[in-house]
Amino acid sequence: MRETAQARVPAQRQKVLRHSVRGQVLDALRAALIDGELVPGEIYSGPALGERFGVSATPVREAMQQLAVEGAVECLPNRGFRVLSRTPKELAELAEVRALLEVPVMIRLARTVPAAAWEALRPAAAATAEAAAAGNLPGYAQADRDFHGAVLRLAGNDQLVQVAEELHRRAQWPLPGAPRVRRADLVADAAEHAALLEALIARDLGVVESLVREHFAGSPA
Repeated sequence: MRETAQARVPAQRQKVLRHSVRGQVLDALRAALIDGELVPGEIYSGPALGERFGVSATPVREAMQQLAVEGAVECLPNRGFRVLSRTPKELAELAEVRALLEVPVMIRLARTVPAAAWEALRPAAAATAEAAAAGNLPGYAQADRDFHGAVLRLAGNDQLVQVAEELHRRAQWPLPGAPRVRRADLVADAAEHAALLEALIARDLGVVESLVREHFAGSPA
């Protein structure tokens, strides 16, 4: 029995390692999408990207297949993956759907969640400000999703959090040919998180609704 148990350990470690590599490549590809390094309309091959990241083509293909599920790329048999283009209409529709989903939830939370719970989210808001000040667009995109996710988790609805994060991620992909987001825009966007927390603590429902709608409509990431 001891030999059987020991024989299973290497296989388990190998599985964890492969999952870790795939996850790291997926994170890197998502960051490259947001940063504009992966250009909409361009085709990228698994082996070429694998060479770039110093890994085999397999975890790259697995990560790209996940991005295809998320709607970021399309698979081209025997060619690779094409980064899909966005349109202003699509981004506007995403902002509208996010507002329809999240505004009522945030208003409900503003009525019921104690101030101490909102105070606990200040580090998450500060993380967005730090990434913005550094001009780190992929870092800001992640911190922005983390902040919104932390707010929505207070509703206790895991499905809501998952759906909202997916919509948020899609909204962060840049438009083809769009100029790089300015640091000043990121800083202004991050400041809205702090303002939102203040409104939530004060239970100012009108300000909460106004801030959230404006935030979705004008968010740079």
